[in-house]
Amino acid sequence: MNSDANPILTLVWTFALMSLFAVGGANSAIPEIHRVAVDVRHWLTDQQFADVFAISQLSPGPNVLIVTLIGYSVAGAAGALLATLAMCGPTAMLAYYVSRLLTRPGRERWPAIIQAALVPLSIGLMGASCLIVAQASDRTWIAVLVTAVSAVLAFSTRLNPLWILLAGGCLGFAGVI
Repeated sequence: MNSDANPILTLVWTFALMSLFAVGGANSAIPEIHRVAVDVRHWLTDQQFADVFAISQLSPGPNVLIVTLIGYSVAGAAGALLATLAMCGPTAMLAYYVSRLLTRPGRERWPAIIQAALVPLSIGLMGASCLIVAQASDRTWIAVLVTAVSAVLAFSTRLNPLWILLAGGCLGFAGVI
């Protein structure tokens, strides 16, 4: 598909197809979204992707906002709306039909096996997402150190993640990272 001919059609096709492979939501597809938006389609640079990711995570609402922001950067408001619908629509239909299949009376053992297999897959995709975003945004050793310390604090303490984000934002505002 030629992205120069119709960027909106390319957005819709790209995110509709990607939505079918986004196990666990848009966050699990971050590595693929990054690959397509930065490396394949050149819609964003690494830094722009990191910024869009940060904005989408800090904004209230669903994690799919990253797709909305990418769509907006490519084709304005229409791109934002259609990219979001393309990312949500196919997955919503698939989830609806799969849930109907899994809740049928006389269910066999294979649905439980599939559900159990999706847990490590989702965890692996989330880990890959973290790595992609860190590689796109951490340009200095200080930034890598702040990311590592933040991850350790988030994992090992009951500290509200908003305090960690606030501390990182203050370090960025002060020019440390």
